Amino acid sequence: MDGTLDRDEKNKKPFIRLILKIAVCIAVLFVIQRLVLPKYTGTVIEGNFTAEYYQDDTPHDLIIIGNCESYENISPMVLWDEYGITSYIRGNANQLIPQSYCILKETLRYEKPMAVLLNVQAMTVAEQSSEEYNRMVFDGMRWSGEKLEGIKASMLSDEKLLEYVFPILRYKGRITELESDDFRYAFSERPVKSHNGYYLRADIRPYDPEGFPYERRREDYSFSEKNRQYLELFADLCEENGIELILMKAPSVYPVWVDPYEEQIEAFANDRGLLYLNALEHEEIGIDMNTDTYDGGLHLNVYGAEKVSRWLGGILKEELSLPDHREDEELSKIYALRMAAYENEKQEQKEEFESIGYISRYYNE
Repeated sequence: MDGTLDRDEKNKKPFIRLILKIAVCIAVLFVIQRLVLPKYTGTVIEGNFTAEYYQDDTPHDLIIIGNCESYENISPMVLWDEYGITSYIRGNANQLIPQSYCILKETLRYEKPMAVLLNVQAMTVAEQSSEEYNRMVFDGMRWSGEKLEGIKASMLSDEKLLEYVFPILRYKGRITELESDDFRYAFSERPVKSHNGYYLRADIRPYDPEGFPYERRREDYSFSEKNRQYLELFADLCEENGIELILMKAPSVYPVWVDPYEEQIEAFANDRGLLYLNALEHEEIGIDMNTDTYDGGLHLNVYGAEKVSRWLGGILKEELSLPDHREDEELSKIYALRMAAYENEKQEQKEEFESIGYISRYYNE
């Protein structure tokens, strides 16, 4: 009997050693993967935006979704300060409509807002232009069926799904380029770089008509079939969850928003009974492209975004009756800290750009 037990123990030892070796290899690969993943702590901070959402555990009555026209043109801090609206922007650079749909689905795992605002400029983009934009959307996203769906819907032909599942396969080349931030934030939260998803820019570069490439006339301005399908799915998802959907075009001058685009969005909004806001048509916002853009009219700076947010907040209060949470003591304490950080960064940027002469002579307090 004892001999049998000894033999069993001897047979188990190689198996246990094998399991331990496998576990050690997996642990080492996991550590390396965490190290080589880009931390986006330098100039390209947009890669943080998807992951930052999970650090905010406050409720949001309004979720704003879209590409750069969402996260650079609307300030949730102004929506709070002037209307008591709690909001968050889930946007990324060149975020496609299928990606926005999957992000909305994932958002509903964590909260159910009263309203969702979707940026419609992305309807003009049929497919992704580079892997980097896909990575900025998905690398920071928690694994879920929605993430997998979004990756499959937007991958370029030369991308590999396995490299999203195991990012070490994609970023292994960074092992020789690691910086201090790669070690600092390998297993800790990266610092929040946005303000409820808003990317603050306080510099000013006036609109220059010669600053953008000439847009050639197209024979067909129809939105792609995939975008139309996902826009329908987006509206269906909001309707199923009792969420008010607002469509919005930001007041940027490039890429040009031509009449055929406007007609298609208007037709969709009318067909679905949705509120559609084209900020290009509302002079009362007061946008001045001499002072309210940081890149010649492609995106608004903080001064322009604040104007849009004051205009938008008034419409949301009137049309949707979003509640005013400024009497909520707990939320007010949280947002007081966020407002202070927002104002501090705005002032610091203003002083920095003034010091190097980058702020335009058109700037006024």
